[in-house]
Amino acid sequence: ATINPWDVMLCVSGTAIACENAIVVAIICYSPGLRTPMFVLIGSLATADLLAGLGLILNFVFQYVIRSETVSLITVGFLVASFTASVSSLLAITVDRYLSLYNALTYYSERTVLCIHTMLVGTWGVSLCLGLLPVLGWNCLHDYAACSIVRPLTKSNVTLLSASFFLIFIIMLHLYIEICKIVCRHAHQIALQQHFLTASHYVATKKGVSTLAIILGTFGASWLPFAIYCVVGDPDYPSVYTYATLLPATYNSMINPIIYAYRNQEIQRSMWVLFCGCFQSKVSFRSRSPSDV
Repeated sequence: ATINPWDVMLCVSGTAIACENAIVVAIICYSPGLRTPMFVLIGSLATADLLAGLGLILNFVFQYVIRSETVSLITVGFLVASFTASVSSLLAITVDRYLSLYNALTYYSERTVLCIHTMLVGTWGVSLCLGLLPVLGWNCLHDYAACSIVRPLTKSNVTLLSASFFLIFIIMLHLYIEICKIVCRHAHQIALQQHFLTASHYVATKKGVSTLAIILGTFGASWLPFAIYCVVGDPDYPSVYTYATLLPATYNSMINPIIYAYRNQEIQRSMWVLFCGCFQSKVSFRSRSPSDV
């Protein structure tokens, strides 16, 4: 069969995603200092994106090398579970950042660790269930009229996934607005204590708010077009529309390591230790709050 250039682009995107996130997973597993809840969540995000990248590669291979309905269902289910875990991990990281500011005094406690572990179990449990739905029969292999723009997923299945995304996006938007309020309130309190707001405090506050806007804007710009098209699109529409909205969604998994991992000083230092040996392995790691990332 003639190879679709869009499938090639998705495969290339998956390869880049897998390589980027494999490095993050290796760094977090290798470095004993990166065991705080914040890095556990970053590791969960990197693992989900790594699996999503591998899923895109496998989807290309099985689509042009091994043609099988069963393999197609398993691959689609794998991709659904991986991308759902990625989006859910982003929500968990947002919740963790909010808790680190809202409950700053009690953040480093066993209760926080329990909360993080609960979010991880919920994230991967729900993702696995959603990924198994097509394999367990919620598909349109034998009913083309029920197909969505992403075959073999049904319209109702895709609608459920889109609704879940919209809910997660709204929750993240609300939490980031609350985080901005807390950051601005802290800056105002510092200004009252020092009788003026220093330039460094103003710059730090502005940088923090800008960073949050970039994070949420990147997430929304990547996934919103595909989520909206899943609801309003029709399988009879040209497939180029599906590819044109799906490809930017995969870029979110490519950008996540840059935003959440490679900008972190501890991960940068661990990267040098792992690949270059420029620092001693016994170097101390300063535990940071999620709000610093």
